[in-house]
Amino acid sequence: MAAKRRPTMADVAARAGVSLSTVSLAYSGAGPISPEMKARVEKAAADLDYSGPSAQARALRSGRSHVVGVVIHDTFTLAFRSPYILNVMDGLISKLGDMGLGVLLIPNPPEDPEAKSLLDSAPMDAAVVFRVRDHDEPAVEKLRKRALPFVVMDGAAPAGAGQVSIDDTTATVQLIEHLQALGHERIGTITLPHGPGVETGLRPIDYMPESAWAPMHNRLEAFRHAGVEPCVVVEARETMVAEGIAAGHIALTHESQPTAIIAQSDVLAAGVVQAARELDLKVPQDVSVTGFDGIDLPWLAPLELTTIIQDGVAKGEAMAEEVKELLGGETPSQVWMPLEFRQGTSTGPVRSGD
Repeated sequence: MAAKRRPTMADVAARAGVSLSTVSLAYSGAGPISPEMKARVEKAAADLDYSGPSAQARALRSGRSHVVGVVIHDTFTLAFRSPYILNVMDGLISKLGDMGLGVLLIPNPPEDPEAKSLLDSAPMDAAVVFRVRDHDEPAVEKLRKRALPFVVMDGAAPAGAGQVSIDDTTATVQLIEHLQALGHERIGTITLPHGPGVETGLRPIDYMPESAWAPMHNRLEAFRHAGVEPCVVVEARETMVAEGIAAGHIALTHESQPTAIIAQSDVLAAGVVQAARELDLKVPQDVSVTGFDGIDLPWLAPLELTTIIQDGVAKGEAMAEEVKELLGGETPSQVWMPLEFRQGTSTGPVRSGD
């Protein structure tokens, strides 16, 4: 028995007694059509059990894929362990979905500009790049070569691209000044990784790799702005509690004997708190700890991190709005998301004698 033929747009036009272009307008919304005529087309489609034109057909006619590429520099397993990244993705995907746009996750392209990656060929109308460096960013170069509109998160965007950022340098200076006001002079820091493939370990006091991703660079730069030299610098391999614990052990047992640690993320800060507990150090009596992001960490209770709060969901939504502007042919804007200092119970006055 032959399979039942799927009804076509031409069948709907014939049943409704209208032209094929009228049916097309009813589905695309790309031109004027009266409510009565639209209802007539919809009734004919319902009678024929016609579900609408295929996605492939719409893409061919419009020249658009209705897909936004999202470039993730970490491995997906690591990236989506971060509560902050999950919040950003929640806001981005939800807002793009409201616009009728889907998301394609794209891994970090290789450093070799001649090496091919998904970013060279994947069908997409625009892209969002989650992390960028100050120069020689492979993802940015490939997108510019394809002349695709794109938005950069937390980094400088080239001319013609959208940008959604935070002033994390000024915010980190606020954390440093907060600790100084509490009497801390020996302040160490646990940094985000400057790029993929690093190992957790000690770094020079004046550490500033040229290829650092913007958040790491900006939060290290804050020490220079504040006129403070960190007593110990440890770079974490990934933004994970386990790496924060490992980095915390290195920093807290360093010969400089820090009385405070500024971690570049709440997840790393939580690891430092755990490391302190394993070393029989009390937070904040023996060592103060600050984070960055303002994520929910109920398992640290009753301790609450002193941190900088940023709304990851709102940041994702802002990037989606930037995508919408770019696809609409508008001039991209530079959006600065608000940050808020929150004093928790993880910081306190330096202990007498320290």
